[in-house]
Amino acid sequence: MLEMAVEKRLGNFTIDANISCETTGIVAFFGRSGAGKTSLVNMLAGLLRPDHGRIAVNGTTLFDSGQGIDLPPERRRLGYVFQEGRLFPHMTVRANLHYGLRRVPPRERAIGPDQVVALLGLEDCLGRRPHHLSGGEKQRVALGRALLANPRLLLMDEPLASLDQPRKDEVLPFIERLRDELAIPLVYVSHSR
Repeated sequence: MLEMAVEKRLGNFTIDANISCETTGIVAFFGRSGAGKTSLVNMLAGLLRPDHGRIAVNGTTLFDSGQGIDLPPERRRLGYVFQEGRLFPHMTVRANLHYGLRRVPPRERAIGPDQVVALLGLEDCLGRRPHHLSGGEKQRVALGRALLANPRLLLMDEPLASLDQPRKDEVLPFIERLRDELAIPLVYVSHSR
């Protein structure tokens, strides 16, 4: 269960959101640019602090202004895939993937690197650096890194916006496989239905 009852003032714009939904499958936030979608996801991730309110995922409180709770992003156990892959340019694909894996104790790992590599079709990319990858490959690596961090929820902020249609067609099936094969709940942000 995702529970968000938050308020945040950003300049002349105020976000006042009250969301309560199951965290199975995909939860989508969509709307025009500037509607506050990314700000909501950033509050959920701990990258933007609400002025007031409460955020909880599956009974774990991540933020509660009344109780003084504000878990830092690294303790929230949420994966985040940004619009741009945000891969470490000095690392190979393998090292980028293992960065996510290092954040989880071995006994808590629900998925391993070999499974992620096979699921996302990254076998031919492992020794390459990000500047040698297509946009679709970069997004798949970013997905893999987020998955290996064993998230309780995967946040995806416009992950296809910077890709052309052939690259979108390449990445979309992998997002569907995450939902279907791994049963990892997703929060997906898009300006497009």
